[in-house]
Amino acid sequence: MKVQSLRQRAMNFLARREHSVYELTTKLVKAEFEYDDIHNVIARLTEQDLQSDQRFADNYTRYRSNRGFGSQKIRQELKERGVAVELINDALEQQDIDWFTLALTVRRKRFGEQKPDDFKERAKQQRFLQYRGFTHEQISESFR
Repeated sequence: MKVQSLRQRAMNFLARREHSVYELTTKLVKAEFEYDDIHNVIARLTEQDLQSDQRFADNYTRYRSNRGFGSQKIRQELKERGVAVELINDALEQQDIDWFTLALTVRRKRFGEQKPDDFKERAKQQRFLQYRGFTHEQISESFR
């Protein structure tokens, strides 16, 4: 009965959105289920393709890039969610995103069409884009 309840709880989490194995494990541990039971249930869900770290990474990458975040920020967030580096690289490569154009779009949306007039304003915009996870090259290109 307890394993059935655990499986139901995991399915409820997955019904709302994709979760990484790490996220799912963390949430189920907080619900005070046994770690061995959690591991078995998640393994079964993965086997049945109801849970997939690759699918999670793809969806998360698409979602965050649509929100105006760069590849570096997305990469870090996926690592924090326990996704393997190979899956992160695959997810970032599979998305058809021009990071240079995205950096320019994000900068223009936040600060307007005008390029910064002085060093202080340029530094402010660069810090913002760095925080958003864009590389130095992408940031530099957005000011040209």
